Amino acid sequence: MAERQYDVTVIGGGPGGYVAAIRAAQIGLKVVIVERDRLGGICLNWGCIPSKALLKSAELYNTFKKSEEFGITHQGLGFDFSRIIKRSRDVSDRITKGVEFLMKKNKIEVVSGTATLKTKTSIEVTKNGKVTDTIRTKSVIIATGGRPRTIPGVTIDKKKVITSTEAMILTNQPKSLIVLGGGAIGIEFAYFYNSLGTKVTVVEMMPNILPLEDREMTKIVESSLKKAGVEILTNTRVEGVKVGNDVEVSVTTSEGKRSLKGELALMAIGVQGNSENLGLEGLGVQIEKGFIKVNQFGQTNVAGIYAIGDVNGPPLLAHVASHEGIVAAEHIAGKAKHGIDRKFFPSCTYCQPQVASVGLTEEAALAEGHKVKVGKFPFRPLGKALAIGETEGQVKLIFDEKYGELLGAHIVGSEATEMIAELVTAKALETTYEELWRTMHAHPTLSEAVMEAAGNAYGLSVNI
Repeated sequence: MAERQYDVTVIGGGPGGYVAAIRAAQIGLKVVIVERDRLGGICLNWGCIPSKALLKSAELYNTFKKSEEFGITHQGLGFDFSRIIKRSRDVSDRITKGVEFLMKKNKIEVVSGTATLKTKTSIEVTKNGKVTDTIRTKSVIIATGGRPRTIPGVTIDKKKVITSTEAMILTNQPKSLIVLGGGAIGIEFAYFYNSLGTKVTVVEMMPNILPLEDREMTKIVESSLKKAGVEILTNTRVEGVKVGNDVEVSVTTSEGKRSLKGELALMAIGVQGNSENLGLEGLGVQIEKGFIKVNQFGQTNVAGIYAIGDVNGPPLLAHVASHEGIVAAEHIAGKAKHGIDRKFFPSCTYCQPQVASVGLTEEAALAEGHKVKVGKFPFRPLGKALAIGETEGQVKLIFDEKYGELLGAHIVGSEATEMIAELVTAKALETTYEELWRTMHAHPTLSEAVMEAAGNAYGLSVNI
């Protein structure tokens, strides 16, 4: 059994953990990652990256369906479900190999196994039930991620009641799918499977799908999905799930009780942190509702122990984990100038039309007592949107009435997840409506809608 000494030990090699390790190594610290599965974590192996490959196949298929609008004809349009799945896995494999290369490039040691903290400076690594390594470390960054939550009384058997992981590698396309949860994961899979012809029903207990997004904007997405054939049940609670040849989901709606039947049910109600079996309780690390409590630098209440990403709670997003990893590594080295401000994270959903936002929704801004100016600009009048045949959606900006500062930005439409970067920067720089309105945007682009929405808030838009 080996015993090793390091400055920083990162537990978990996902987008939070491997980024934290690289940043720590760049600073000059001796770093090791302990990973029980594959580098890249859920995001690269079973989440962000492979799911976007699936969604691109669906988007392309939908584009071909309307190709005659562009003067392009085709015969015998179809798809090979197994090849769609295979491409997704190939994309995932390529990017995880890239992470392996980055570990070697930055001289970061990778230890395979499960880590348990014996003390705050001593970690035991086990594999196949045997202790393989003991690590001595000055600091620890916990980046163990999360896993799908389930509804009380409902068992995820991974055959009939599945998670997003199984939804990415099904051998056969299901004829029908009941999606339990209308958040980003649920809506992305609803879009993917519906595009390929699966009968999809989405069950969401909140009044609207994507409940963390601006309500007005989610109505656009809901309308689009319904038009495409997705059945959406909001204000609907799941009471139970029975598994037989099919899956039967009992729900209660505003109109009463109802039974839904489908070939499969996808559990997509959220994520819980992987905070168990790490030895944290014995060290007195504070855990609340399964998530490790941290400050703006990722520090726990125990000196030298940090936690980043999904294991420390919402927002459960890969890019938030990566930024937290950088901040934690820099704080360990005494170089962190700023902590994480969770008001500035972009939220993205990659269905079509896409959804992206940063900052406050209109509802939240009003609830916080702001007097607001709201500017909107639809995609439909944009020359670029008309040219590419993507006129669905709009940009909505919320400004503080007194100072004109951007409080929140929301986009539904083609390339929304790319367009939001401008507004994340604007929010971080405390940009005003006038600065956005007077910033020259290239023509023709979809981003012109940002400029026009800023002007619209104060009656200055010229194209609507």
